[in-house]
Amino acid sequence: MSAIRPLIPLLIAAGILLGGNGLQGTLIALRGAQEGFSPAVIGFMGTAYFGGFLLGCLAIGRIMKAVGHVRSFSALAAIASAGTLTLVLVIDPLMWSVIRFAAGFCFAGLFTVMEAWLNSGAPNEHRARVLALYRMVDIGSVTGAQFLIPVFGPGGFTIFAIMSIMITLSLVPVSLGDRSNPTAPDDVKLDLPRVFRISPLGCIGCIAVGVTNSSFRTLSPVYAEELGMSVTDVVTFVSVGIIGGALIQYPLGYLSDRWDRRMVLLVSTVGALVTALALAFLAGNNPLANFVLVFVFGSFAMPLFSLSAAHANDRAGPGEFVLVNAALMLFYSFGAIGGPFSASFAMERFGPGALFGFIAAIYVVFIAIILYRMRARSSVPANRRGRFIALLRTSTIFAKLTRQAGEPRSNGKPDDGNGDASLTKPPSAEKKHR
Repeated sequence: MSAIRPLIPLLIAAGILLGGNGLQGTLIALRGAQEGFSPAVIGFMGTAYFGGFLLGCLAIGRIMKAVGHVRSFSALAAIASAGTLTLVLVIDPLMWSVIRFAAGFCFAGLFTVMEAWLNSGAPNEHRARVLALYRMVDIGSVTGAQFLIPVFGPGGFTIFAIMSIMITLSLVPVSLGDRSNPTAPDDVKLDLPRVFRISPLGCIGCIAVGVTNSSFRTLSPVYAEELGMSVTDVVTFVSVGIIGGALIQYPLGYLSDRWDRRMVLLVSTVGALVTALALAFLAGNNPLANFVLVFVFGSFAMPLFSLSAAHANDRAGPGEFVLVNAALMLFYSFGAIGGPFSASFAMERFGPGALFGFIAAIYVVFIAIILYRMRARSSVPANRRGRFIALLRTSTIFAKLTRQAGEPRSNGKPDDGNGDASLTKPPSAEKKHR
């Protein structure tokens, strides 16, 4: 425990930020609907957020090298806090879209700083424990913060002030809890064409999950609100889907370590497809039916990113773990940029249930691709598979925290944490990709 104690302030800051970010995403959709914003406008705000997030992932390394961890964190937190207050001072769709773009940039940078700091401070023998704590903080803070909305209401100034306070308070443990200023991490090497050649299915899976999960996360509050649910029911609906994914992904990951991962990916996608169709056509206005179905939907849909990443890592050569996972994070972001805006058009034309109809259509295409890839390529032998890791979609640095546990079994050169070993891949590994 003594080795983890210096990281506790960072975990506290992570909890505050994760909760504030999740709260803002739900509140934007609810308040926007109350202000008369159309689903297309709210969907565009989601697209703006993920556009900023992608840019933040690419730019934060240079910022950290220029001014260090603490100053980077402080500047980004200040911008995010000020933007949160501006949301309630200037209620305008264009302004909100600009602020959501800036928020995406800031939160990508904030999560990268924290995860780089955790990576540098977590001893190898305690890395699994730090990861477990980080995931517990993620789920607990994101779901718990949602219920501040029914307590204070989505209207008025109070809830926005609370979000701003949360973001500002994250500066306290970061500024006072650790006097060190670790060396900025090396830039994560990005070679998207190479990673796509390594695992086309893994890359396509991350794009598909980006489209579907970002659509759900951005527009599910609008779906529930248009069905006539109360604010408490809307928040419960969103939270239940997140909790379902958190609870079920480990059993699915356990099975995928023992079976062909593509089969588990196929079963999970089919389950998400069936429950999405049930939400679109059978759930109706019944809150209980929606809660049950969205729990099942989240159970199948939320683990798809980690399953796709695990499959891609099984195909990777020695030392490619960080390279592959950084690229997969960007593939996810590409899908996430397009998802909310596209889904919002379906909702405007066909009603709230079209959100899950749109998601189901993406799953149909993905299932066809899985079946094709299963015929085109043999499965990875059990002795070459890595261990399933539940990945957070917070930054490209997160892969470094998981590199030891997730590295595929191999006698090749181990990963140094920066992806450099991938440049000296043995001939046998190169042949495998052809």
